[in-house]
Amino acid sequence: MDNNSDTSREAIVAWCQEYIAGLIDVEPAAVDPAADFDRLGIDSALAVSLLIEVEQRYGVDLAPEDLFDNPTLNAVADHLHAHTQRTVA
Repeated sequence: MDNNSDTSREAIVAWCQEYIAGLIDVEPAAVDPAADFDRLGIDSALAVSLLIEVEQRYGVDLAPEDLFDNPTLNAVADHLHAHTQRTVA
């Protein structure tokens, strides 16, 4: 895990918004964290890219199903935050 990675839910959402914005070429504020990935234009290839980056940034192992079970950035952040808290504990 990147020692500078804030694992608060808000920080995870903000990082994901920035990352997704870069992938789909929009401003981070335009990435609605409550929108389904489909509505954001995130296909399976982009979702896998997000998964890989999240794993590297936060030092966690997530299954691809985790993204499909949590199809919004808010849901991903909740899942990842809970996962990182279990890892730290």
